[in-house]
Amino acid sequence: MHTEKAWASITFAGTRHSLTILFAGEEAVEAGEEFVAALPDHEFAIPGQLVADAGVVEVEHRLTPEPRLVVRCELLLLEEG
Repeated sequence: MHTEKAWASITFAGTRHSLTILFAGEEAVEAGEEFVAALPDHEFAIPGQLVADAGVVEVEHRLTPEPRLVVRCELLLLEEG
């Protein structure tokens, strides 16, 4: 799931994105855990955009009926230039 909201300050304009990502199955959950650990320090390369903030807001682990990980994260993208 993805939502997007306009964001602005006195000097910057951009959008705040909220993403909910489901990782289902043992291997996917492992990949999701790596995603959670790496997201805050990841260097993004998005033409015309600067990622000012990227963070994990919520993590939900479930083991039954199969392993799954639900991650909710937010990114603040600012318009460059």
